[in-house]
Amino acid sequence: MLPSILPESCAPGNLFGQPCENSHLNPWIVAAPLVAAAGAGLTAYGARYPHAQLFGPVISRTNSARKLAITFDDGPNPSMTPKFLDLLARYNAHATFFLIGRYARECPALVREHVARGHAVGNHTQTHPNLFRTGPARTRDELRRCQEIIGEAAGAPPKFFRPPWGLRSPWLATPAAALGLRTVMWTSLPGDWRAPTDQWLIDRAAPVADRARRAAGATGDVVCVHDGSHDRQNADRSHTFAALEYWLPRWRDLGLEFVTIEEAVRDPAS
Repeated sequence: MLPSILPESCAPGNLFGQPCENSHLNPWIVAAPLVAAAGAGLTAYGARYPHAQLFGPVISRTNSARKLAITFDDGPNPSMTPKFLDLLARYNAHATFFLIGRYARECPALVREHVARGHAVGNHTQTHPNLFRTGPARTRDELRRCQEIIGEAAGAPPKFFRPPWGLRSPWLATPAAALGLRTVMWTSLPGDWRAPTDQWLIDRAAPVADRARRAAGATGDVVCVHDGSHDRQNADRSHTFAALEYWLPRWRDLGLEFVTIEEAVRDPAS
């Protein structure tokens, strides 16, 4: 039972100088707004915080400080994705691309190219909605349609899923599990979609190298950048390209291994 938070003047006297009509006012009436606020805060934490497990298990780190998982959202993007694939090949780097279903349907050959080059492709929903605001039925449909399109193009359905904007909901875990999907978040989100310059984004990605130099802890980073844009095709991601062109050789020289998400969590850790 919650302790009473009423002033003594309201038992049965006055509350803030006003007469009390009921000398036994239920403390839950006063506590309800506080409980609601706490619940809203917990929900926001579970929906947004990358490492939160409130709405189901998530992958947000690699299982070794030596493993770096570079992930791309919002593709495939015909004007930029091939450039990223060539850049990754230059450093023998594997990555994970979370694809929007409607774009994958437009570019099935590009989906196949991801797989042919040793990258993993993941589910990023069919149309990139805010899943915290969509109901259970649409959430299931968004995941299912994307899963089918990518599976048909790639030859196998994805094993991993990233929610748009990283927003989860209480009804997400069930349809994701039914499709065999594991949810992936991140440790590093440098904000490449709003980068004003190459150097701004290069600086924002610096903490990954700082952690690699310290080699602290038993886990490594999952970096989230974008090769496309959820609201249009052929988006310019040249700042992202420039930042990766700068950091890939430096991350490699620090001894980091570029892995897909599946390799990032595979046992035993290396």
